[in-house]
Amino acid sequence: MKFLKKLFAPGPAKARPVDVKKRFELIGRVGQGSMSKVWRARDSMSGKPVALKVLDKAKTARLEKRFVGLNRPPEGVVAIGLRHPNIVRTHEHGLTTDGEQYLVMEFVEGVGLSYLVDRQNERMKTNCLWYAVQLGEALDYLHRHQWIHRDLCPRNIIVSDEDVVKLIDFGLVVPNTPPFRAPGNRTGTASYMAPELIKRLATDERIDIFSYAVTVFEMFAKQLPWKTDQADTMESVLQHINTPPRDLKKLVPGIDEQVAATVMKGLANDPRDRWPTVRKMVDDLKASGRRLNLLPADE
Repeated sequence: MKFLKKLFAPGPAKARPVDVKKRFELIGRVGQGSMSKVWRARDSMSGKPVALKVLDKAKTARLEKRFVGLNRPPEGVVAIGLRHPNIVRTHEHGLTTDGEQYLVMEFVEGVGLSYLVDRQNERMKTNCLWYAVQLGEALDYLHRHQWIHRDLCPRNIIVSDEDVVKLIDFGLVVPNTPPFRAPGNRTGTASYMAPELIKRLATDERIDIFSYAVTVFEMFAKQLPWKTDQADTMESVLQHINTPPRDLKKLVPGIDEQVAATVMKGLANDPRDRWPTVRKMVDDLKASGRRLNLLPADE
């Protein structure tokens, strides 16, 4: 496959490690994930504001051990090749003088999708379907370029002040190839994991369709599809296998029936019963959005 040949081809000589404290003016922390810290910063080389992401060295090493022998590309290598309006642009990646991986990304003025899900304000209610469509477009782009995201959830998504959705994290992305679809490797955010991933079965891009459906369900309902006292616990995860998801129409009585049906299909326990591609799911949401006049005129 062309993309794999390009991905794993010998690259240029390695750049020198970067002293991020000297090169960047760290203005403030804007995020912290399970494996990284993100700052709003000013790049002294360009003078422009950027988002500087530095990966935790020990946690990154533990993750890489899960894929030993598979030549999994690091996040920076994946991210810098992505070009889509709903994916944050990565300008540069490399190693710091402390041996940590870093990424220099566009800085997006906006808020996390998690914040909007919790607030359920007028902005969220008005644009929820449009946000869902944009997120689906980003995921479709990844799938068309033969990537599986493996960690789609609201905390990895930003909505700009102009209501543009941006997927911002690619730390668990893997190539959509047989070695990475093999049974056994369970990574991701528990509340959004597909049943086959939890059971350590063979996987494919349909695990992302499940996570996407969970995310969209939560966007509309402010709740996960499974009732739980505490998210991301073993008890909550096992519900994905043993308990049908709650009906979105019952939690959000005013939701359009076709929109609800589209989301619920993505939550099917058996991947064969889900949407076969995220493209088909997004197209169904877009059709509903046009019918309901909830999308921009050019969509």
